[in-house]
Amino acid sequence: MKRVIIGLSGGVDSSVAAYLLKQQGYEVIGLFMKNWHDDSVTISNECPWLDDSNDAMLVAEKLGIPFQTVDLSEQYKERIVDYMFHEYERGRTPNPDVLCNREIKFDVFMNIALELGADYVATGHYCRKGTIQKSGKEIYQLLAGKDDNKDQSYFLCQLSQAQLAKSLFPIGELTKPQVREIAMELDLVTADKKDSQGLCFIGKVKLPDFLQQQLKPKEGIIVEIPYNQEIFSVEVPKFHSEEEKLEYLSRKISYKVDYGKVVGKHQGAHYFTKGQRKGLAVGGTLEPLFVIDTDVEENVIYTGQGKEHPGLLKKALFVSNEELHWIREDLALQVDETIQVQARIRYRQPLQTATLHKVDGGLYVEFEEFQSAITEGQFVAWYLEDELVGSGVIS
Repeated sequence: MKRVIIGLSGGVDSSVAAYLLKQQGYEVIGLFMKNWHDDSVTISNECPWLDDSNDAMLVAEKLGIPFQTVDLSEQYKERIVDYMFHEYERGRTPNPDVLCNREIKFDVFMNIALELGADYVATGHYCRKGTIQKSGKEIYQLLAGKDDNKDQSYFLCQLSQAQLAKSLFPIGELTKPQVREIAMELDLVTADKKDSQGLCFIGKVKLPDFLQQQLKPKEGIIVEIPYNQEIFSVEVPKFHSEEEKLEYLSRKISYKVDYGKVVGKHQGAHYFTKGQRKGLAVGGTLEPLFVIDTDVEENVIYTGQGKEHPGLLKKALFVSNEELHWIREDLALQVDETIQVQARIRYRQPLQTATLHKVDGGLYVEFEEFQSAITEGQFVAWYLEDELVGSGVIS
């Protein structure tokens, strides 16, 4: 009998996943990961992980499976929290959920599970795993979940073949309403529980508050750049190669304070991210202001009016070789090769038609349509039909 260890998070998805595995005849063990225990950071007075681990325990009891808690807060701090601050300080916007899967759930946690004699590790993600034979060996595919509304393949975009080999995603064929229905029928305590919001570890803490405790506030100015600023109407140069064109399309515009007017003050440029609208607290503009860039060195936030502001829109982005990852190593592009894909630059963004261009230093992703707020530090993931084949960090 194959043994599966499932990460029980105290949510409805992993609860139902555990039940399905049991139905399929696996020996199932539930493990709750405790990722955080610096109480000074839990801003709300409820302690979210205690509630969650309690719910996870009740579910395990109800399903009749063994349950234990593992404390991963050390590894968590090292691998995720420190990475986040480092990225914010560089003026990039990290994606902790993608990292948490690569570094914690499918690495630290997976190793613990394998030590406990598990054949597989399972999670409650909405995605599916495929297996194909290619020149005599098995290759694993990461496929989108059946529920278009809840597909979470993007969060797993950094997994490797070795990690996929040992993974199971029991609810990938179901929709969220079906999952809730099963939980109701089983009368699980998690049946009505709301979905947890991102940041896979700090419970109810809102990101800026959490960051504020760690990154020191410092006052700076908010500058509004008019959409007709001449930097946006530069004549497009003549390109001598495809690569020159891509470099131009993905370039980062450097703004200066005198390109616009000062419209307000902020408490630290590193709290803001490109495309952000909330938290600027500047009124009196015709259209809402969006962050078009942050300068963490000078502590200035550049903004523009409206979603269609040219400072928000770009058609291409670059991923360096160090930050380029192919789940399907057999499909990795060689220099000068191109391929048409569907890509997304954030979770839940509808897939966009794009072309990948491999160059010496990395990979360009060129979109058919303008993309809003391509954000450094976030992940771009590309798909062939419903298979996620690779991803990288936007540089």
